[in-house]
Order: sequence, then C-alpha cells, then structure tokens
Amino acid sequence: MTSLTKMLSLLEHFSDQTMTIDVARAAEIVSASRATAYRYLKSLTDSGLLAASVDGTYVLGPRVMELEALMRQNDPLLNAARAIIRRRAEELGINIMLCSSYGSRVLCADLAWPDRSVPEIYHRGRSMPIFRGAMAKAILANLSDYQRRQLYEHNAEAIRQAGLADSWKGFAKAMSDIRSAGVVITRAEVFDGLVGVAAPVCDVEKRVLGSVVFVIGLGRFETMNADELSNILLQIAQEIERSLALKLSLAATAHHPPPRAR
Repeated sequence: MTSLTKMLSLLEHFSDQTMTIDVARAAEIVSASRATAYRYLKSLTDSGLLAASVDGTYVLGPRVMELEALMRQNDPLLNAARAIIRRRAEELGINIMLCSSYGSRVLCADLAWPDRSVPEIYHRGRSMPIFRGAMAKAILANLSDYQRRQLYEHNAEAIRQAGLADSWKGFAKAMSDIRSAGVVITRAEVFDGLVGVAAPVCDVEKRVLGSVVFVIGLGRFETMNADELSNILLQIAQEIERSLALKLSLAATAHHPPPRAR
C-alpha cells in the first residue's frame, strides 16, 4: 500500500457514527507512527479535505462541501431525475429515492419524501448495503456479467449471509430473475417495517447508473396493488432515462456544435 493510499484511507474512517479523527486513531488505521499519521492529517487539512477542530481532532473540511455542491450541480443522473421524482412523489403521495451506483457502492443520491408517516431515515450521500434492499438489487441485477462475477468472487461470503445465493450459479440465476422482472420488491431488508420497490435507471447504452425506489410502510403497501406500483415505477425510470438522454445530447451539442452552413 502506497503512502498516498494510506493517507486517503483515513477518509474511510468517517461515517454517520464517527465524524472526528485524532492522531492516535489515524496511526492505528494506517499502522504507522504518530509522526507519520500527523503528517497525513496535515496534508489532508492543507488540501481542505479535513479541518482541525478545537479539541485536537479533525473533521471533514470545506473542500468536501465544495465538491458536494459541484456534484449536485453537475451530476447528469441527479439533474435528469430531480424534478421528476419530486413531481411524481407529490402526485402519488409515495416517497421516492434515487440511488447511484459507484463500483461496489450504492449511495442515496436524492429523495422526495411526501409521506411523513415514514420516518425520513435516508439522506443524500447515505451508503446503502450492496447486497440487501431493493435499491441495490435492482442495480446488481443490471450490471454486466463480468462486473457481477467480480463482485461475487470478492464477496461470496457476504452474498451468502445476505441470503442471495450459496454459489456463483445461484447468484447469477437470482440476478437474471430480477433483471427479467424489471422491478424488485423487498420487505424489511434494510429497515424494519419498510418495503422497497426498485427499478434500474440506465444510460442510452443500457449501462446501469442507479435505481429509482419507492419507500413505503409495510402496512400501506399491503393495501396497494403491487403490479400497478411496479408499472408506475417503470414509467418513472423510463422518464428519467429519456430526460438523461436529452440532457446529455444537448450537452454534447453545446460542446461540439454542428458546422455552420456555407
């Protein structure tokens, strides 16, 4: 592991439960001396990724906020989906979440939450379990065969513990079934009492970018028609895909305008 990799690994320490780090903990994480750990923390602070706090600890720095703002303004999937999920959530009275796929991570990218009977337990940037929940399974099922194989080889035990499959053959079959259905429904896999109904969102080349998800209380879901919900969700996913394709096309034209007629 290079020094740069070790230094950047300190950022992995931060989570909803842990928002500070000190030199002693940093030294443990990178298995180095306190002097080396301090040097890493100083470099991250100088770059703005961390900021020194009054009690000798370090917190996330201003550059993280700046990067977050840039992502919100320029992320193609987020820009394509933002207005759509808000409009459809208000029309339906159903909470809708947009999730993005980043390699082996699934993150909440945005959400619209009109149904306040369900606690707003999700927030933008929240990491989701990669092998549990409708939001993740809709993405997993639409990865390429190579991507799924790599995930399985590196996470076979986690996949088994999640109840997805005990073998590569079983995992491939489970993902194929979800992909064929188009929509995946899970009950209480991430949070008790909640149902997730998810569909993938893909680009024009059918590469999966994320998923769009209904988050519904179990009691309310039992009174609803699952097939109708699935069809509505597929329509929303398709609307997002059309919006994304249009925005990317307009952006490409702006960067490479057609030659003027002579």
